[in-house]
Amino acid sequence: MVDVPQLVAQAREGRPRAVARLISLVEGASPQLREVMAALAPLTGGAYVVGLTGSPGVGKSTSTSVLVSAYRKAGKRVGVLAVDPSSPFSGGALLGDRVRMSEHASDPGVYIRSMATRGHLGGLAWSAPQAIRVLDAAGCEVILVETVGVGQSEVEIAAQADTSVVLLAPGMGDGIQAAKAGILEIGDVFVVNKADRDGADATARELNHMLALGESRAPGDWRPPIVKTVAARGEGTEEVVQALEKHRAWMEEHGVLTQRRVRRAAVEVETIAVTALRERIGDLHGDRRLGSLAERIVAGELDPYSAADELVAGLTQS
Repeated sequence: MVDVPQLVAQAREGRPRAVARLISLVEGASPQLREVMAALAPLTGGAYVVGLTGSPGVGKSTSTSVLVSAYRKAGKRVGVLAVDPSSPFSGGALLGDRVRMSEHASDPGVYIRSMATRGHLGGLAWSAPQAIRVLDAAGCEVILVETVGVGQSEVEIAAQADTSVVLLAPGMGDGIQAAKAGILEIGDVFVVNKADRDGADATARELNHMLALGESRAPGDWRPPIVKTVAARGEGTEEVVQALEKHRAWMEEHGVLTQRRVRRAAVEVETIAVTALRERIGDLHGDRRLGSLAERIVAGELDPYSAADELVAGLTQS
């Protein structure tokens, strides 16, 4: 058993091992997870969560790394959750973004963690919300969440971040992808990376056109800016940070930041409740109630929806 209060106190002091241990408890769905979350609850709410998403190869890791440098230059403590595909052998993170951000490895003001999706769709690991909570409680002022890069289905980050950054690159068909997917709807800031390549201006124009077509904004609503960068050389990073800070200020002024965080908490609670319910239903395989209901459906005495209602009622009463 882990001494949770001591571990939380050490994490608050900025000890990387304590933070790592807490996130490991989250990822492993430890029996002490409830105790951990209860201890962290009063310590959270101070971090600004920025999600970075986009198709594979657009430069998410490089962009994340230069943003870390920019925020560290401003004196802020930074946490990074880099979500990678799962290894088919160990179930762990396959690529390991910490390798690609090695320049920050020795900085005590930066905590980087690679997390595996473990089959979870939507570009995030299932435990990402709780891991964000750990980094928040550990004193990270900015948390950058880099998603796995699965393309059109990668819209889940919008439910977990205060600000969502969508990265695109010229010559990768991203304009077409943006038109087809929900990417346009989730982006608060759009970044055209690798802007030194041919077609960068055309990509930015196409994106601007698509945003204009999809606009149904009232006066005073946020209009996502489009920033061109060359992350490999650090060009445009300052403009991205300025866009992020403007969005944060706009959200605070209009009460949107609180709304997003309340919605995020609601999704988290719903996910935990549904997961617990699924586990209880899973325990029913071979149970008399489930077998009896199935027999009545086959006999034409009951429809599947009524059977499900009876099952849920039984679960909530037991």
